[in-house]
Amino acid sequence: NVPEGLLPTVTLCLSMASKRMAKKMALIKNLDSVETLGSTTVICTDKTGTLTENRISVNTLFMNMEERNVDEKDIGQISGFDRLLDISVLCNNARLDDTGRYIGDPTEGALLLYAKDYTNISALTLANERIEELPFDSKTKRMITVNRSAGGISGYLKGAPEVILEKCSMVLMQGEEIPLTDFHKSEIMKHYARLASRGERILGLAYRNGHDNIETAFIFVALTGMVDPPRREIPDAISKCRSAGIKVVMITGDYSFTAEAVARKVGMVDAGEAHILTGEDLERIDDAKLEEFLRKGKNIIARAAPAHKLRIVTTLQAIGEVVTVTGDGVNDAPALKNADMGVAMGIAGTEVAKEAADMVLLDDNFATIVNAVEEGRTVYSNIKRFIAYVLTSNVPEILPFIAFVLFDIPLPLTVVLILSIDLGTDLLPALGLGVESSEFDVMSQPPRPREERLLSPNLLFMSYGIVGMLQAAAGFFSYFVILHMGGWIWGQQLATTDPLYLKAVTAFFSSIIICQIADVLICRTRRDSVLKKGLFSNRFVVLGIVSELLLLGNIVYNPYTHKLFGTHPLTLFELSLSIPFALFIFFGDEFRKYLIRRDVVFVDKYLNW
Repeated sequence: NVPEGLLPTVTLCLSMASKRMAKKMALIKNLDSVETLGSTTVICTDKTGTLTENRISVNTLFMNMEERNVDEKDIGQISGFDRLLDISVLCNNARLDDTGRYIGDPTEGALLLYAKDYTNISALTLANERIEELPFDSKTKRMITVNRSAGGISGYLKGAPEVILEKCSMVLMQGEEIPLTDFHKSEIMKHYARLASRGERILGLAYRNGHDNIETAFIFVALTGMVDPPRREIPDAISKCRSAGIKVVMITGDYSFTAEAVARKVGMVDAGEAHILTGEDLERIDDAKLEEFLRKGKNIIARAAPAHKLRIVTTLQAIGEVVTVTGDGVNDAPALKNADMGVAMGIAGTEVAKEAADMVLLDDNFATIVNAVEEGRTVYSNIKRFIAYVLTSNVPEILPFIAFVLFDIPLPLTVVLILSIDLGTDLLPALGLGVESSEFDVMSQPPRPREERLLSPNLLFMSYGIVGMLQAAAGFFSYFVILHMGGWIWGQQLATTDPLYLKAVTAFFSSIIICQIADVLICRTRRDSVLKKGLFSNRFVVLGIVSELLLLGNIVYNPYTHKLFGTHPLTLFELSLSIPFALFIFFGDEFRKYLIRRDVVFVDKYLNW
């Protein structure tokens, strides 16, 4: 049968979880997405702004075949520095507001923030009118502008160093333009790799005179190394993912050395452990090779384009993974839409990405995704707790009718009292289970299998075969003890108005309620000890138990309700007949959880729901 309170409980679970997640900077657009998060097996994440703070600043310059730190004294006096400033300012679509903060791309903003300490950005921009632009995109990996000044027309180029070098034929050395030789290229690429291995984001800068062919004949000026510190909370979040059996795949447009360095800093990989694939590699390999690569774990996809992200998502899904993916750009929308869980950035994300996503990160933080996964797992557990609790009372409700037919005894429980259990005493405690907090080891368990159902065989066995049978035993014990004390003998028929019969029926009903109090307490945890968690830590469950006891007292001891419910007052002894059964249910389940935590194979396989 379908539990009476299932719909309101599921809705309450999802709503409360969404509210908690909103407080933790995760905005859920669809309620059922909360539950999907809990089954995530792979998180595909961007690097910049998600794993890092998105506070990019220029840290290193490589000019004149020398590496220089930007904090060095008199660095503005080195030869070629004025050209570096020209390229940084003019080949740039970011701008500074009145407060000195940048508006636009963080990388371009970092260049402006650095340049403003050495030049007048407004004056430089006004003196060099932009007449043409080839914008940056993930395929070309470069941006070119053509500007007209009093001295003539010049072209400015910035982008991925390997792309910049292909377009250069000269290099600026100590103020002189000399041919770019293989030696120069080798030195530039060596320092490129060195800076990237420290986790710096590298841009190449170049310029040219004239306007005949703006894609070639550039003069190489410098490499700029930029740092974007990892968020402090990311290592703990990555550790949580690892213990929870969730794989993390980094997908970034940065150079592979940069990506690997950041991955090491946040704890994604140790030295030599990373499995790295570039966007170019991805375009060359078939799906079988990609599946083999993704199965290895500790994956980094460098120099990736948005289209690559979609292919990675679909390939992971093809091998049975439940995929959560992050994105912020318009081109990320297909991947966000096709993933099991699409997560858009609330700060850096476009409206298109937010519309395609199932969840929006208000702080653009990877750790927020991990917190949301924990909430999703908790929601799923809470729904199972509710079902386990509600199903249990079905056994002591149905067995009296079976015994009445088979053994010719007076009916131990009436329909009215069954309805008072299902629609009265059970409902509030069950709803309280829907807002239970997570257990201590919720992120130490592997993701549940995609095919796992709420109504598992183990849950049904525990609810119907063990706890439900103990509740029925408590009810029959109280029922027959009171009949025997009243002088009833087997086969004797009792009128439905007989005080002895009414008292025995009341005792059966009371036994179910008392045992259900123990049941709601044990259902609060699936592995952890409820004593450790705190018997009164869930105020909704406590309120439910109080309401349960008040309703029981009203039905048993209020003379005005006796005729309506067919009940009779009980003595304290008669009311306490079922308490040993309730205690056995409680402490027996504590022992079961102890054995589960001790990894006893039989108990974990058959008694862990």
